[in-house]
Amino acid sequence: MNSPGSNLNAVAGSLIAKTFRNRRLMRAPIGLYRAGLGFVFGRRLMMLEHVGRSTGESRYVVLEVVTRPSRNEVVIASALGRGAQWFRNLVAEPNCHVSIGFRRRVPAVADVLEPEEAAEFLAEYQAAHPALWKELKAIMTSLHGGDPDFELPLVRLALRG
Repeated sequence: MNSPGSNLNAVAGSLIAKTFRNRRLMRAPIGLYRAGLGFVFGRRLMMLEHVGRSTGESRYVVLEVVTRPSRNEVVIASALGRGAQWFRNLVAEPNCHVSIGFRRRVPAVADVLEPEEAAEFLAEYQAAHPALWKELKAIMTSLHGGDPDFELPLVRLALRG
C-alpha cells in the first residue's frame, strides 16, 4: 500500500516532469522569485542569477535542488548537460546569486562536482524521489537523443551570506 507521502511525491514528480517540457512554464516562477515570493516554492526549487558569459548581463533560471548538504550549500543538476547556457555561464563566471526559501539574492560561488561525488548525490536523490527520478530520467534521456548513459553534471553552490 502506498503512503500519502509517496502519492504526493508521485504527483509532484509528474507535475515537475510536465513543467520541464514547457519552456514558458519553466520560466514562469522567475517573476515570483524576483518579486520576493520565491518562498512559495519552499526549498525544493531555487532561482539562480548568473552572468551571461558573452553579454555580461544578469540571467535567471529556476532549478530543482538535488540536495542541501548544509544550510549554506546547494547542489543542482544540469539536465541538458554541459551545454546548458546557465552551466556554461557558471563555468565562465562562478560568482552568482541564489534565492531559495526566504533567502533572496544570496551571493554564492559555483563549483562543478567531480563525477564520483556527483554520483553519490544522485544516488541519494534517486532513493529519496524514485517516482520523480523515473520521469525525469526518461525526459533527460530523450533530450540526449535517447542515450540513457548521458552525463548529468552537478554543481555545488556555496552560499556566502
